[in-house]
Amino acid sequence: MQQGKKVLVTGVFDVLHEEHRNFLKKAKSLGEYLVVGIESDVRVRQIKGEGRPVNTEQLRKKNVEALAIADEVFILPEQFSKPEDHSTLIQKIRPDYLAVSSHTKHLDKKQAILEQFGGEVVVVHEYNPKISTTKLLQK
Repeated sequence: MQQGKKVLVTGVFDVLHEEHRNFLKKAKSLGEYLVVGIESDVRVRQIKGEGRPVNTEQLRKKNVEALAIADEVFILPEQFSKPEDHSTLIQKIRPDYLAVSSHTKHLDKKQAILEQFGGEVVVVHEYNPKISTTKLLQK
């Protein structure tokens, strides 16, 4: 049974790099229990375009688990683009915090959803434009 503050993080986590590790460690430091939602392969293609993800959702999940930072890792639903999809997830998980990085979009909408369930959005990591999966793949 999970005790203490629960932190939720969502993302693609395609080709893991040091910024992913740093982000997850900072997210974990907000509470005692870190839950990571991995975007499905279908959603990654919608977000990042054809040719992505490089790694399947199951491999991305396994790789995040192998970092041994998260307490729980799961694959997000394929239909996960509407506010009601996000509300359903937040209602189910009931995180105290949604940890995000500084380049996360729609922060105001995310905060509104979290507030409905007593949580808050916290920017835990400053985005480093020099290091990203997209940039690594371009090399």
